[in-house]
Amino acid sequence: MNLDWKPTMMTYIHEEEAMSRSILAAYPDNVEAFAATAWTKADWLVLATGSSINAALSAKSFIERLAGVRIDIREPFHFSNYESFSPYTDLVVGISQSGQSTSTIGALERARQETELTTIAFTSNVNAEISAAADVTIDIGCGQERVGFVTKGFLATVFTLMLAGLRTAAVNGMITQEKEQEILRQFERAIDAIPLTIVKTEQFFDRHQDDFVNAPRFTAIGYGPAYGTIKEFETKFCETVRMPSQGIELEAFMHGPYLEVNPEHRIFFLEIGGRIQERLELLRDYESKYTNYTYTLSLTRPSDERTIGLELELTEEMAPFIMIIPFQILAHHIATAKGIELRNRIYTDFGVAMKSKTKPGDYA
Repeated sequence: MNLDWKPTMMTYIHEEEAMSRSILAAYPDNVEAFAATAWTKADWLVLATGSSINAALSAKSFIERLAGVRIDIREPFHFSNYESFSPYTDLVVGISQSGQSTSTIGALERARQETELTTIAFTSNVNAEISAAADVTIDIGCGQERVGFVTKGFLATVFTLMLAGLRTAAVNGMITQEKEQEILRQFERAIDAIPLTIVKTEQFFDRHQDDFVNAPRFTAIGYGPAYGTIKEFETKFCETVRMPSQGIELEAFMHGPYLEVNPEHRIFFLEIGGRIQERLELLRDYESKYTNYTYTLSLTRPSDERTIGLELELTEEMAPFIMIIPFQILAHHIATAKGIELRNRIYTDFGVAMKSKTKPGDYA
């Protein structure tokens, strides 16, 4: 036994397939308590920060479309200090993978103090402090992730939120049992595609490694349901690659940020289908005239020299389930190729010093 061995981001990325199968196999029991509470609710306030808010943004369109609800996603620290509860809100949801985010816990506690709304927590540790601030706690099903740059925990949060929305839609009668089973089969096919997605991404990295290592800046552009994916790209690249990195919505990019594009700019475009894709294609064609470093992550198309093609038949609302995995892999591989040893943690006292976590993380 190697006592010096430590898990890496790739350790947990390779566990995402088995983890997702486990979460799917636990449906609907794993989210039944959520649906039993949420099925009569129409206006949800979701409080989360970091990768958790990116996961909420990733699941938002899927849940709203199926369950017929409105979801308002807020940063909990800003909400607690500067914002008011809407009179229309009828459910409060807090998300913290670790269960130790002080801002999310504080916002849930405020909801209890100032309203009579039901509070629900999503976490990987049902015994963590967030559970004391919630009436119902949902286990996202990833177990402990002992690497600070979360990967499988992010996917678990997205997937469990989507399944919670799916079950709510089934319970409140927005979809039939047949539709529910059809969506579950689509998720199963997406899970089947995870190993090949890893292979395709690593082949893509090998082709472009030098260009990625020498990049001065990264940008990812997406639209609609992929908004949470590009924001998690931003989070993960900032954490690991440690170069200027931005995830920006398609239309927002066209209103100013396009002026910073230069011949050295590396830009990823996320294709997820739907009526907006043509606009994304026009933008990619335009920017390709000014930088040779434009790349595509496509949900439906096959791979080519500049494209990671997943070749999946999923709706654009379901795309965030799998679209983040290539960026998780690229974040790890680019950082490693740049000589950044991600297993050597930095700023380990930050969370406690800044009171953003209730206790230090239990990292390898």
